[in-house]
Amino acid sequence: MTNMARIELLPLGKTLLIETGTPLQDVLFARGVEFPCGGHGRCRGCKIKVLHGVLPPTADEQRVLSESELAAGWRLACRTKAAPDMKIELAQWEAPILADHSVFNFTPQDGLGVAVDLGTTTLAGQLLDLRTGQVLAVRTALNVQAKHGADVMSRIEFALADSGLNVLRDLVRDQIESIIQELLSSADGHAGELRNIVIVGNTAMHHLFCGIHPGPLAQTPFEPEDDGLKIFRATELGWKLAGAPLVQFLPCLGGFVGSDILAGILATKLHECSQLSVLLDLGTNGEIVVGNRERLVCASTAAGPAFEGARISMGMRAATGAISEVSVQGGQLHCHVLGHATPRGLCGSGLVDAVASSLELGWIKPSGRLAQGNSLVLTPPVTLSQADIRELQLAKGAIAAGVRMLVKTWGATPVDVERVYLAGAFGNYINRASARRIGLIDFPLEKVEPSGNTALLGAKLALFRLDESDGSCGPVLEKTRHISLHEDPQFHDIYAEEMLFPDLVKGVAEG
Repeated sequence: MTNMARIELLPLGKTLLIETGTPLQDVLFARGVEFPCGGHGRCRGCKIKVLHGVLPPTADEQRVLSESELAAGWRLACRTKAAPDMKIELAQWEAPILADHSVFNFTPQDGLGVAVDLGTTTLAGQLLDLRTGQVLAVRTALNVQAKHGADVMSRIEFALADSGLNVLRDLVRDQIESIIQELLSSADGHAGELRNIVIVGNTAMHHLFCGIHPGPLAQTPFEPEDDGLKIFRATELGWKLAGAPLVQFLPCLGGFVGSDILAGILATKLHECSQLSVLLDLGTNGEIVVGNRERLVCASTAAGPAFEGARISMGMRAATGAISEVSVQGGQLHCHVLGHATPRGLCGSGLVDAVASSLELGWIKPSGRLAQGNSLVLTPPVTLSQADIRELQLAKGAIAAGVRMLVKTWGATPVDVERVYLAGAFGNYINRASARRIGLIDFPLEKVEPSGNTALLGAKLALFRLDESDGSCGPVLEKTRHISLHEDPQFHDIYAEEMLFPDLVKGVAEG
């Protein structure tokens, strides 16, 4: 009799009965698991976690996964065969940190390079062969600084107390070195060829990594003392990397508009394009750039953390159990839950969908008030409260007002805008129609383009054209003007207007 293996899949809640030794790739693909590198063991896209059972790691898994991941039970589905009595968790049902696999033009150079997108919440790093432009390895992680504050301002507050700056600096430097070492483990003996490392991030991350006192960012006019290009040798940072490669943290554009947005400009080529375009990076701080090859204006606006599911009564990150999509079907709300699991909460994209759909049904008024009661059941046990709706109004109002102000400052009208790039994880996953329905973006959908991780793509582009004077970002910096929106009294009036939701029936907002 053939030996059969019983495999329980979580969080799907399904059980497979297949022949022992069957490659899991053969059976998991049909159940929605993707294999980005074609199942060749070169990436981490098909990670699974062995919760029960014995699966010794293969050589490919030891090369691609870190020791801590292996010890925790992580394996690659493309390298795993069915064994008796297994229980595994499918990592793809947890929303990944956004990486970048865009194809781009470059001038070949010798050696290897590493691009790092240092975010307040997450980090993403990629190892590139500078001769071919090929991405050799990808690593992502949650920013370890988060234990000392989830958002930028709480992180700055910690940095201002006692030795907080040194603590946050050392934490993130050590983490990035560890990520680079993991990336180089995939370099097949060529780790010594690492030549350049480019890091981008918001202004607070720039200061905390570089050890610059962030005090000016904590008070008006929120202008940093030193947000320029910072250049180190790896040895200066205490990094044990062969060849002492050059480490560059690209310059910020001003205020809370960091080098991640500068990288976004490089990625979308706003500074080279003849048509008027908008770059939007939607997060706790919404960064906005408006312009073309003639000139650029940029600003940040405190959107609040609603887009990331924070300050929402049942908000959560985009992970298993999160409502990520909401639509109207048969006069009722239909919710899609990540991982097809029991609903646990609501992430940012689901929040925008839920409000947009409820506006269509008349359950939420243009003023933001619920038509009935103080809460709205999405799918039990997840509800949307009146306070949650107000948090979204604050966030979307800040972004929409910022766009209006910058377009006007540039000397144009919204009709003149030909392209809108939505950057970052939230911008990549948000439903554009829902975003327009709530008034977050007031542009025809055909002009709006989700653009992925433009910060990481821009950092990779910078690897191919570095010089020690300005990181080849001089042309962008010269034509970019930073605007402090909070200093313009018109902004507050426009902000109040944009907090209302569009009334598509009457054309005016009702109370």
